Amino acid sequence: MRIGVPKETLANERRVALTPEVAGRLAKAGLTVVVERGAGEGASFRDDAYATAGVGTGATAADLYAQSDVVLKVQPPSITEARLCRAGSALVALFQPSAERAAVTELASRKVTAFSLALLPRITRAQPMDVLSSQATVAGYKSVLLAAASAGRFFPMLVTAAGTLPPARVLVLGAGVAGLQAIATARRLGAVVSAFDVRPAVKEQVESLGAKFVEMRIDEAAETAGGYAKELSQDTHRRELAFIAQQVKDADIVITTAAIPGKRAPILVTADAVRAMKPGSVIVDLAVDTGGNCELTEPGKEAIHGGVVVLGPTNLASSLPYHASQMYARNISSFLLHVVKDGALRLDFDDEIIRDTCVTHGGEVRKS
Repeated sequence: MRIGVPKETLANERRVALTPEVAGRLAKAGLTVVVERGAGEGASFRDDAYATAGVGTGATAADLYAQSDVVLKVQPPSITEARLCRAGSALVALFQPSAERAAVTELASRKVTAFSLALLPRITRAQPMDVLSSQATVAGYKSVLLAAASAGRFFPMLVTAAGTLPPARVLVLGAGVAGLQAIATARRLGAVVSAFDVRPAVKEQVESLGAKFVEMRIDEAAETAGGYAKELSQDTHRRELAFIAQQVKDADIVITTAAIPGKRAPILVTADAVRAMKPGSVIVDLAVDTGGNCELTEPGKEAIHGGVVVLGPTNLASSLPYHASQMYARNISSFLLHVVKDGALRLDFDDEIIRDTCVTHGGEVRKS
């Protein structure tokens, strides 16, 4: 079986689907791996490192797509890339089918079996393949560094000849993977950290990182069976907004990470709440790709409102491409070895992992 890894074409995407180390392991497992020329350069993986690992390089994008049985990508395929796929081949990437309808339709028309790792079920067997968690780890870490660079203050308490400087107060909204990593990073930098989440079950995790868990009474189920946050009723959400407004007004840094699978990110920080914050405060909105948690966030931009800096960074994982690619490669290779047996694609749709991630197969769109 021939595995192809093209160079990512999305602007500013520096990650690569397979690193030399992981590609080499797949080659030793009996798979033929070919990487497009320069595919890993953005993540500091040169072509000669792939060659040393026993991986072919130098193919053009057109040749790679035409000759590969399975194509591994980070970003969703463009329509052009979908048209390059060989009829009957397979593709694995990270995308939401509802946001890539045109490409999904094209893949189906070419009878490509496409898998999206964004749809992985939250089960123990799928943990080694969990790209959402690995890339959220990168985003949570980098969000704190962005906040520290934008804030006009130190994070740790400093005792100097000019007097004592108090530590920064950081509030993290949402204690999923990105939120917990943001908490851990802010604590390492010496900040005083508090966190809010509608799921009371995460309290122990927050406190284990040395942060204070800010609790609000919620008289309804706020968590799905899979452990994700649920959309709250309108009345509860109104109370939530008022509660959060009281918390953010005293914070120096606010990092928002709240998301609801398959839906727009909930607004947690209103324009009025931003106006009540101190000048010089910073908000980093990690939910910007799904609409944003702050009412004033502008995707990909830095906005200033009343002296408060609101950052809407997109594709943060790509800003640390070396380690982000390492984790992604391990995730996607685990998935690949799950669906490939004895050098051929083996599809068991009774398997929850295969059933939930398969977007197109046999000319049909299975997920939209």
